[in-house]
Amino acid sequence: MSYISANEYYRSVFGQKVYRIALDAGCTCPNRDGTKGTGGCIFCSGSGSGEFAASREKSIPDQLKEAKERVARKHDSGMYIAYFQNFTNTYGDEDDLKAKYEAALSDPEVVGISIATRPDAISEKMYGILKDLSEKTKVWIELGLQTIHEETARWMRRGYELSVFTKAVERLSKISGVDVIVHVIMDLLGETKEMMLQTIDYCSALPIHGIKIANLNILRGTDLEKEYQRAPFSLMDRDEYIAFLEEAVERLRPDIVIYRLTGDGAKSALIAPLWVANKREVRNAIAAAFAGDGVVQGKTYRPKGSS
Repeated sequence: MSYISANEYYRSVFGQKVYRIALDAGCTCPNRDGTKGTGGCIFCSGSGSGEFAASREKSIPDQLKEAKERVARKHDSGMYIAYFQNFTNTYGDEDDLKAKYEAALSDPEVVGISIATRPDAISEKMYGILKDLSEKTKVWIELGLQTIHEETARWMRRGYELSVFTKAVERLSKISGVDVIVHVIMDLLGETKEMMLQTIDYCSALPIHGIKIANLNILRGTDLEKEYQRAPFSLMDRDEYIAFLEEAVERLRPDIVIYRLTGDGAKSALIAPLWVANKREVRNAIAAAFAGDGVVQGKTYRPKGSS
């Protein structure tokens, strides 16, 4: 089974490997400041899913400089994407955010900008800012959907209805130079395999560029941790999840770039499932399974239809 990975996509566009640098713009979230709620999504950590970003106390140029130095210790440097990751990065004073985007793009080695946000937190003025940015550089907007099922969305306190997400995707997709990446979470409490695949099918039918698929991670310091400790529930083991991924990826449009296939929380905060902590082993297991000739924990995986 084949698909377009982020690395393959970047090489096709930029001619070499490109590194994403996580930045903190100092934003909050309407699901935390009282606009929509105060506790955030049930699985969201205190850092707003930005455990790997730099300190928000530092300027954007300083964050970039430090991150580039870390990358250079392990890899050849050269091209970077500024990834505004923590919390909701179109939510706040638009002029201040625009200045931070432009500060990142002023670095000559930054070849694009990726902005993580919510579909209900993009103002009319911000749509105009994104259009202006797209005329200067490549822009990716990352939207957290997680699931299409409203009951699950209420459980996880997402704070917006599916129609809001769909309208935002359609509007963003009409801005030349802006590509939409959707975040989804599999194995959410109460969801069956069919429900998860319905989310995959829904995303595949929309004008999106890419997708990040994660399995539910339970992290310390989240409200999900409290629920899990109070009433533990089962999660897919590695074999089950990889087998599910094979079917999910087969159902995606072949032009959709897959940016992630598993959860990516900080190892130090992970409570369950513990198998995701060994990222290299998990990546190798997925690659072997998708190749159709791998053995993962004693189980042989083959593409659907093979004998």
